[in-house]
Amino acid sequence: MKRSILPAFLTAGLLTLAACSGGAGGSGEDAGPPRPGGSLVFAVSSDAGCADPAQVASNDSIYSMRQIVDSLTDQDPATGDIKPWLATSWSPNPQATEWTFQLRPGATFSDGTPVDGGAVKANFDRVPSLGARGTLAKGYLAGYQGTTVTSPTSFTVRFAQPNVQFLQGTSTHSLGLLSPASAAQTDDQRCAGVVGSGPFVLQSYTKNQATILTKRTGYSWGSSLFTHPGEAYLDRAEFRVVPESGVRTGSLQSGEVDAIASIGPQDEAPLSGAGIDLPSRANPGIPFGIVFNQATPLGADPAVREAVSAAINRQEIVSAVYTSQTKPATSALASTTPDYADRSASLGFDPDRANRVLDAAGWVRGGDGVRAKAGARLTVPLLYAPVIATNRPALELLQQQLRAVGIDLQLQERPVSDTAAIQQSGQFTAAWFNVSRADPDILRAQFSSAGSNVFRFPAATPVDGLLSAQAGTLDPAQRTQIVAQAQQQLVDQHLVIPVAELTTTLAVGPNAHDVAFDASSRIQLHDTWKSASS
Repeated sequence: MKRSILPAFLTAGLLTLAACSGGAGGSGEDAGPPRPGGSLVFAVSSDAGCADPAQVASNDSIYSMRQIVDSLTDQDPATGDIKPWLATSWSPNPQATEWTFQLRPGATFSDGTPVDGGAVKANFDRVPSLGARGTLAKGYLAGYQGTTVTSPTSFTVRFAQPNVQFLQGTSTHSLGLLSPASAAQTDDQRCAGVVGSGPFVLQSYTKNQATILTKRTGYSWGSSLFTHPGEAYLDRAEFRVVPESGVRTGSLQSGEVDAIASIGPQDEAPLSGAGIDLPSRANPGIPFGIVFNQATPLGADPAVREAVSAAINRQEIVSAVYTSQTKPATSALASTTPDYADRSASLGFDPDRANRVLDAAGWVRGGDGVRAKAGARLTVPLLYAPVIATNRPALELLQQQLRAVGIDLQLQERPVSDTAAIQQSGQFTAAWFNVSRADPDILRAQFSSAGSNVFRFPAATPVDGLLSAQAGTLDPAQRTQIVAQAQQQLVDQHLVIPVAELTTTLAVGPNAHDVAFDASSRIQLHDTWKSASS
């Protein structure tokens, strides 16, 4: 079995966290051993408008969708190693163009269909035809040529070119397996709700209101990383959409909900003072930042991109807006991502350089301080979605910083359910962007001509070649070197402008225990349990 492709990348301080370890509650009191039963209410800030794991990319929706599907593999949050789940073993051919898996027998979807090689084939065959909402899943299957089923428990996935990252892709929610009947439905039908084989079943989904899950009776094929075998402890989990940060916080303090996401810095002290745990974990993948559409005049202007990057005071934004655990971004990858390379030397706050670059490029300040060239004002419309509470205040501060060097940043808020389609259409200038994934191939999936490339990066460039090359490199040391070169070019050419590393901070009440983070800093509820209310 090949399990050494992904290197260790996290310290002991970033191991899978629980609301309270050792069975203790948020108050620190001994709650005894885990007990089955109970209902967990989790308040999130937004809804992607879809109940299909393959078509959601925002954490608030992934939190619930992760629970209804199993994956072929799992990824250890402490080491990055790939571990068995539905698959018991796997191996690539020497070129990494084929991956052969062996499935454990006996797993079923909640409609009674067996989880076998044919079901895997039905899922993977459907992914390439997903629309704009399915860019993550399609990226993991880039170059997919088909799946050959040799027995109910054995199959081989084939690609047109080497695809090393596919193994880690099989651990993600995006490639979580659906029943063949769900996989065959249209994109919109799938968004209304799907059938998986996970430890929870989707009971109901009401857009922008709530997602309700119930325990899967008889579940006995969990990940090798789960801490107990068999069924989940919880009988029910409700993910309630509560956009207002203050309302989420108040609901947790009053006991109306058990846990909340999207914690703001103003929430930390009062929540901690109320005996509420604040587990946190830095998200791997692409940190929050600005990415220009390269097909637009401003996106194709290297002086504008360089000036924007130099004018951003990342430390000020992180200190003013985010929770205390958050760090400024220092590369095109977050620091917890395998093969991260520090590019902080290229990301310093230097407004003088920003002014010089714009002056030299012919951008002249007007009477209101905003620059213009050839009659066009230096106005940058920035697309963003309110997926976390800190997005708006972070961008308002960033707006002030750019205004100081003559750049007029205009914030264009759109619902999270609309942003993927807007990016796919190309009708935007720049976007506030991040994606969580514990593999450096997320760069190729987003920015390469072989990936989704919604930012219209030119093909046949050195960075495009590097991103493609790392996807076909089985040797870990060589892949690390290639990924480092790609990060250097992306950052030094300001093709991506990293700002802040997303750190997932939850608040978990005293009666909820073992709300665990997975390798991508999303939650896993199989081992979560509730103690009796005091």
